[in-house]
Amino acid sequence: MAGQKEISGQALTQVETLNQQIAALREQLAALSAALDVSTKKGTESQQRISDLGQRLNVALAQHVQELSRYRSDFFGKLREILGNRPDMRIVGDRFVLQSEVFFDTGRADLKPEGRVELDAVANAIVGLEGQIPADIPWVLRVDGHTDVRPILFSQFRSNWDLSAARAISVVQYLIVKGVKPSRLVAAGFGEFQPIDPGVTEDAHRRNRRIEFKLTER
Repeated sequence: MAGQKEISGQALTQVETLNQQIAALREQLAALSAALDVSTKKGTESQQRISDLGQRLNVALAQHVQELSRYRSDFFGKLREILGNRPDMRIVGDRFVLQSEVFFDTGRADLKPEGRVELDAVANAIVGLEGQIPADIPWVLRVDGHTDVRPILFSQFRSNWDLSAARAISVVQYLIVKGVKPSRLVAAGFGEFQPIDPGVTEDAHRRNRRIEFKLTER
């Protein structure tokens, strides 16, 4: 009987210990559950804040695009006013286009005197525009050089790509001399690979040889 009592006492002690451990585990589980609820709530709030910030950023970007579009129209209008309506100048989409012959001789990237006169007007329009566009709009004037598809003969340039890039750089360098900030300019050469006229006539080749000015975001 004494032995059975001793075993019963040990069993009760073990049961009590197990009950205490179970109670402790329940408290830990409750604490973890509460912490998870708080974390989930914070996560939801964070996601909402991110979503709100994203929407505000999209609205701000859209406003910048609209503003830049308005200034682009002003820029094109100013150039038209200065240069007048002429057959070697046109607006194609968001680009102001002048034929390469206005600025350069065949196969050359040195600006002609009459080309400098035309660029003086572009420089004046850009310098005036710099003071109007808000500082938080990251705009640049991209100068694109384009050639026709025919290979270069007897030129210092190895390819049409080299020639188109050199012409764009010559234009940019002249605009800098005339007061346009270098940080507002980009020079790009496209060679013959972005024609606006798919034809193979001399008139088509002439249209494809061009310098384009595009007011765009950096």
